[in-house]
Amino acid sequence: MTDRWARAEERYRQREADRRYRRDDRAWGGQNSRDNRGKTNRVVGREQDDWDDYEDDTTVIPRYTDDMDDQPPPTPAPRPRERRDAPRPRVGRREAVARDDEPEARRRSKSPQRSRRSRAASRKAKERKRRRRTLWLVAGVFVLLFAGAAVFAGMKLVSSLGSPEDFATGSPGPLVVVQVHDGDASQQIAATMKERGVVASTGAFFQAAVRNSNMNTVQPGFYAIPSHIPAAQAVTGLLGKQARVGNLVIPEGKLLHDQTEVGTSRRTDGIYRMMAAASCIGTGPSQKCATYEQLDAAGAGLDLAALGVPAWAAQGVKDCPDRTRQLEGLIAAGTVDFDPSGTPEQMLRQVIMASAKSYESTGLLQSGGETKLTPYQTLIAASLVEREAKPQDMGKVARVIVNRLRVPQMLQFDSTVNYALDRTEVQTTDADRAAETPWNTYAKIGLPATPIAAPSLNALRAMENPEPGSWLYFVTVDKQGTTLFTDDYKQHQRYIQQAQASGILDSGR
Repeated sequence: MTDRWARAEERYRQREADRRYRRDDRAWGGQNSRDNRGKTNRVVGREQDDWDDYEDDTTVIPRYTDDMDDQPPPTPAPRPRERRDAPRPRVGRREAVARDDEPEARRRSKSPQRSRRSRAASRKAKERKRRRRTLWLVAGVFVLLFAGAAVFAGMKLVSSLGSPEDFATGSPGPLVVVQVHDGDASQQIAATMKERGVVASTGAFFQAAVRNSNMNTVQPGFYAIPSHIPAAQAVTGLLGKQARVGNLVIPEGKLLHDQTEVGTSRRTDGIYRMMAAASCIGTGPSQKCATYEQLDAAGAGLDLAALGVPAWAAQGVKDCPDRTRQLEGLIAAGTVDFDPSGTPEQMLRQVIMASAKSYESTGLLQSGGETKLTPYQTLIAASLVEREAKPQDMGKVARVIVNRLRVPQMLQFDSTVNYALDRTEVQTTDADRAAETPWNTYAKIGLPATPIAAPSLNALRAMENPEPGSWLYFVTVDKQGTTLFTDDYKQHQRYIQQAQASGILDSGR
């Protein structure tokens, strides 16, 4: 009975497996298919003898009884737990035999759709890994290229700075003038030195300049340096005290021509003589300078554009009755640089153009709305302020000038009298004031024909924006420079008596 039960159970499981995992014998093909069919037929043949009384489509295991109906059927022995690593029975080559106790989730995981998803995920993971590997490879190539370029550039730089061409120590060539522009660094100065023939290469000068910390003290301007010298000597020569040339410092109120101080007969150098001294290049017998007479003759030239006269001053310069004084006031007080290797006309052009730029920076071209003066007239009036007033009184003196021009009333400034006499003195005589000149404001109404000095920028600003007031008169009453202002003529006479008492108005003649 027990053997029959076991065979029935085995047959049941076999049929369930065939039903669940049906195969198409045609898909398998070949000898294996025929062998499998043969084996199946033989098994079925053997069991057919024992179970010929059951139909093939039995889906449940029938209950069998024998003559011992009063005894309970024997309980089947428990099936041992299947090990996970034990090999599972297969049907043919590919189909696995399903077990009744296999979990449903596990069977679903073996479905074809799940398998396809797993393969797709695997392919994507491989693709991402391949892309990352490609990116790392490209990045590595770029790093290598960059490193190679950096090494190449460094080698080129070291090669260029390693042994640049340089002149040997020996007899230097003639002096040349080199200009250092505002904002120039060592590289720009090196290029200028090479262009002017001072050094053999820019690299040699740059190396020498880097080694000398005093290069930071070099100021914009012109320098006389021997040509064809080693770079180290060029740097040393540039820093020497005697190398700077063409540097002109003009005091406030200075005139173009020399003046003689009344009482001492001491000469006061004018701008032309100061320029002549600043134009010297070299020392000893080989020294070259422009002379006072050369600059004076150049300043009297008729080609105003060649002299750098600005357009706003051109008409006033043309109307000047004395050609030697036509540039008066156009050279501003302060520091200015010019190339002393040029002609006298070129020197004057550089100085006048630099001065015009300085004047215009104060707003000169936009002034005149309140004073009703042209830019050139404002420059003339500013020169009067410069010669007549202390810095703290410039705004008031400028207002006196504007008020008198509006009346109109003679300005009567002693400085305009002394200008035509080429001498310096506070007091003037009756004869001096009576002399009619284009500048004597005791003899004419209005402004002088030209400026009478180089005005400072403070005087120019004061004339562009005079201090508000009604003053018409002023006089300096002591040697400390105290100046008193009034619009009452009688009060002004009392101030003059005070000045006479202090000796400020005494003449040296």
